[in-house]
Amino acid sequence: MEDQDASLLLCPRARPGNMRELRNMSASAISKHSGGAMKTWPVATLLFLFGSSLHAQQSDLKNWYNDPFFTLSQGFADCPVPLGPLMTHAQMESDAHYRVERGTTCWLAHKCSKPNSYLYDAPIADAIHARFTDPHAFDGTSIWIMVQRRFVYVDGCAPRSFDRHALQQELEAIPDVEQVFMRIGTDAHGPLPYKTLAAPDDPANGHVDEDTAPK
Repeated sequence: MEDQDASLLLCPRARPGNMRELRNMSASAISKHSGGAMKTWPVATLLFLFGSSLHAQQSDLKNWYNDPFFTLSQGFADCPVPLGPLMTHAQMESDAHYRVERGTTCWLAHKCSKPNSYLYDAPIADAIHARFTDPHAFDGTSIWIMVQRRFVYVDGCAPRSFDRHALQQELEAIPDVEQVFMRIGTDAHGPLPYKTLAAPDDPANGHVDEDTAPK
């Protein structure tokens, strides 16, 4: 028990995913839920502990595999930063085997000259940087690019008038890009078609402009 997070010991439901629910609970409801054991703990103290637990979880998020992840524009107010390739250490270890398997599939199928499809990602990212040099091309948008095993993911926010299809076509024309996934929302405060850094455990939802594939 000593190794468990303090917030989890105080309340079994005290996990990052329950923060919104907790904020809406009254002190009496929290006490009742815990069988009265919480009566001496002010709600503010509990929120601090739970917030610390959430911060600790987010601080473990890293781009363990150095997948290209960068910003094309930041002109759409309050657009949430995508989660991108960030993951916890546990997720990284869990994904390691499947990443090797996915990476070599292209070469085994004789569709790639390089032994691992992830080896194409850095050159693809460089080509994207070289192609989009106009500082005003994406005015009014906030767009992030992630490249993983020749797939290009376009996350962010843009007005409905923004030509998503034209951007997709330009990205698809870059050598060695296998597929482009457009995940651009129109409302920074509404449902978004991509996972965000602020709420990494929440699923992506809302309207997706193009077909979306799991990473």
